[in-house]
Amino acid sequence: MPLPAVSTIASPILAAPALPAILGFLDLAGIAVFALTGALLAARLRQTFVTMAFFALVTGVGGGSVRDLLIGAPVFWVRDPSVAPVCFVVALVAWFTPHRWWEGRALEWADAAGLGAYAVLGTVKALAYGVSPVPAMMMGVITGCVGGIIRDVLAGRPSILMRPELYVTAAALASGLCVLGRIASLPDGLVWPVAALAGFGLRGAAIHWKLGIPAYGSRR
Repeated sequence: MPLPAVSTIASPILAAPALPAILGFLDLAGIAVFALTGALLAARLRQTFVTMAFFALVTGVGGGSVRDLLIGAPVFWVRDPSVAPVCFVVALVAWFTPHRWWEGRALEWADAAGLGAYAVLGTVKALAYGVSPVPAMMMGVITGCVGGIIRDVLAGRPSILMRPELYVTAAALASGLCVLGRIASLPDGLVWPVAALAGFGLRGAAIHWKLGIPAYGSRR
């Protein structure tokens, strides 16, 4: 007596959408800048090169890794062989350059540049994977902010998230402009640079003029 056929149902695998080539450049640029902030913080703490390289990698890929896990995409740096070497090279640059080059607010300004670029990248990638506009905007904020938060927690210092400075707001501005541009069907080549510059500009203004949001109970 023949055995009954057993039906197997394969779960669908979401194919990675084709993303514009410029996003690859933005991705590596954002990774390099965030990796630099991690390496510089380790340098300020007088850590070893191993620690510096680890900080560079974790800071560079932290936000993007969380984003990819949330939107169901392959974790980008596991599949891209260029990401880890970029973080390693950035750590080498920070290790061998004079300490005076990175004094002052270099860490904050580098972080601001990465924040704007990475917020846009995270939003665009989420939209490409079919995420609706508001969650896609949140993915942009996560991409831009989480790496820095992980960096600060590892260093044992108060996270930027716990300070009143405009930081998450700057990432939200970049992500929001990116989403609005998509809704208005504006050219991506115009929207993406403007959104990234807007996020960088707001964060830069917060650094320069110490702009912040009032904390709860501050007016009582």
